[in-house]
Amino acid sequence: MKKIGFGIIGTGNITEWFLEGARQDPRFEALAIYSRTEERGRVFASEHGIERCYTSLDSMLEDPEVKAVYIASPNYAHARQAIKCMERGRHVLCEKPMASNAREVRLMTEAARRNGVLLMEAMIATLNPNFGRLCENIGRVGAVRRYFASYCQYSSRYDRYKQGELPNAFNPELSNGAVMDIGIYTIYPMVALFGRPQTISATGILLESGADGQGAVNFTYPGMNATVLYSKIANSFLPVEIEGEDGNITADTIHTIRRLTFMPRPAPTSGRPVELKEEDISVPLEHNRYYYEVREFIDLTEAGKTESGINTLDNSLATIEIIDEIRRQLGVVYPADKCD
Repeated sequence: MKKIGFGIIGTGNITEWFLEGARQDPRFEALAIYSRTEERGRVFASEHGIERCYTSLDSMLEDPEVKAVYIASPNYAHARQAIKCMERGRHVLCEKPMASNAREVRLMTEAARRNGVLLMEAMIATLNPNFGRLCENIGRVGAVRRYFASYCQYSSRYDRYKQGELPNAFNPELSNGAVMDIGIYTIYPMVALFGRPQTISATGILLESGADGQGAVNFTYPGMNATVLYSKIANSFLPVEIEGEDGNITADTIHTIRRLTFMPRPAPTSGRPVELKEEDISVPLEHNRYYYEVREFIDLTEAGKTESGINTLDNSLATIEIIDEIRRQLGVVYPADKCD
C-alpha cells in the first residue's frame, strides 16, 4: 500500500489528537515535524515516533518525501504557512478555522488553484459518518423551519485567564476566541446544509483581552431560522435539533455526532396524550473522529482531486465570512484584519 508522507506544523494537543486518528489510516505516514523551537520539536518527534524534525519550514518543504502538510499552528499563521506549502507543490490539510478572515481564505484558495494542489479545511464535524446520515435523512423532516446548534464548553484555560495570564485560547493577537475555536463547529455544518444565510444578528461577551468569551447568533434563511450558541466560559448540554414540518432530527453534539435520532410529527390525537416514536438513525463510529478527515483527504489526493465535495472551499469561505460579520458586530478585531 502506497503511503503519503505528511509534514506536520504544530506541536499542541490538537496535533496529538490528530495523529491518533490519522494513524488509523494505513496510508498515512507522519514523516516530519516543523517547530520553531528545536527542543520542543525533537521531544514531540521522539514521543510520537516521527523521524525528521525541522526548525525551518523552507527546509521541511525541500524534503521530497513530504507530499502533504497538516497545519495546526495558531490561527494567525495558517494562511502564510499554507500558501508557502502550496507554492512548493504540497497538498494542505489546514486546521479550522482555515484562516483569520475571509481575505486570507481567498488568498489560500487562489494559491491552491494556481498550483493545482488540494486544500481542505480540517473540519471533523461534517466528515463524521453521522453527519452523512443526517444529510441522508433530512428530507424526512419536510420543510425545514429551524436549525439549532449549541457548543458551550468551559475552557480548561479560562481559570488561568482569570488569574491574570493570557493563554493562546483567549489571545486575539493570535486570531483566537470563542467563535474561532468552537463557534465554528456550529456554523460550518449549518453552511454545509443550508448555504449562506440572508441575515446575521450576533450578541456576545467580550473579555478584557479583546477576545470573545461566548456568543449567540440568529440567522434567517428563506422560510427558516437558525440559532447557534457557543461559549468557552460556560458549559451547556443542549442537543442539536433540526425542526421540520413533518418531524425533527436531533443529535447529541454538533462537533462529533454519536447519537442521531428522527422523530416524525405526532398525528393529531383529539386531546389524548401524544405518542412519540423516536428512531435511532445513527451509525457507530468505528474509528477515532480525526480518522475520517484524513481518509477524505488521502482519498482525494489518490484520485487527483484538488477539492473536497464535502468540506468545499466555498463552505470554508462562507463560514469565515459569517464569522467575520459576527466579529464585526461584537467588536472583535485581529491584527490580521488591518491588512484588509
